Amino acid sequence: MFDHVTLRVADLAVASSAFTAVLDELEIKQSTSTPSFSVWGNFALTQTDAGHPIARRVDIAFIAPTPAHVEQFARAGIEAGFADDGPPGPRPQYGDDYYAASLKDGTGNGFAAVHHGGERPAGNIDHVAIYVDDVASSTTFYSTIGAAAGLTIRRQAADRATFSVGAADGSFLLIAGQPTQNIHVAFSGSDDDVRRFHADASAAGYRSNGEPGERPRYHAGYYAAFVLDPDGNNIEVVNHHRRTAI
Repeated sequence: MFDHVTLRVADLAVASSAFTAVLDELEIKQSTSTPSFSVWGNFALTQTDAGHPIARRVDIAFIAPTPAHVEQFARAGIEAGFADDGPPGPRPQYGDDYYAASLKDGTGNGFAAVHHGGERPAGNIDHVAIYVDDVASSTTFYSTIGAAAGLTIRRQAADRATFSVGAADGSFLLIAGQPTQNIHVAFSGSDDDVRRFHADASAAGYRSNGEPGERPRYHAGYYAAFVLDPDGNNIEVVNHHRRTAI
């Protein structure tokens, strides 16, 4: 499943206020607020710095309990300073009961509220879409880490690919275009998944951004590894509740 998706922003206080306004309308409450992080379940913001630029060109869709929540999200987003990127309404291209609204921020990131039938993912996020320079190369990367990260390829075409995340935990999409930059996507796994993720990616020639190990600066028992995807985005597999020593 999506453990968390983190975006770096230019002004954490301003961005946190805007997201609180829109996510409250979806009944997604802020779970952590510190000078460094703002967190709503499995979605997080953190302040940019000299070594970590602003996240750009990612699309994140949040789960809406009802179509009315979608409409409230859209209104609150415009009032909070987001741009309208698609008014509330049906999206029949995605399904007969798919109802959504989309917003855009000033750096090209898109945020949607979606309501549809069927089983919903755990957490707050319905799907994440990133733009990639080479769909085939990125599909190979995410297929390589798929067994450890819980990703299964569902559809692939020349201009896009779609992965399922876990058994029923949403979708992860790759779309041809100017690449997404500086995002952090973490998938949940066991200790063995963390190690396999790093080993499989490294064996295939992808660049490590952090070997498997404890990260106590996040919290006790946080065990994770990090790898950069072909466009340089930071991808992680993490186990929060480690039970045995290595």
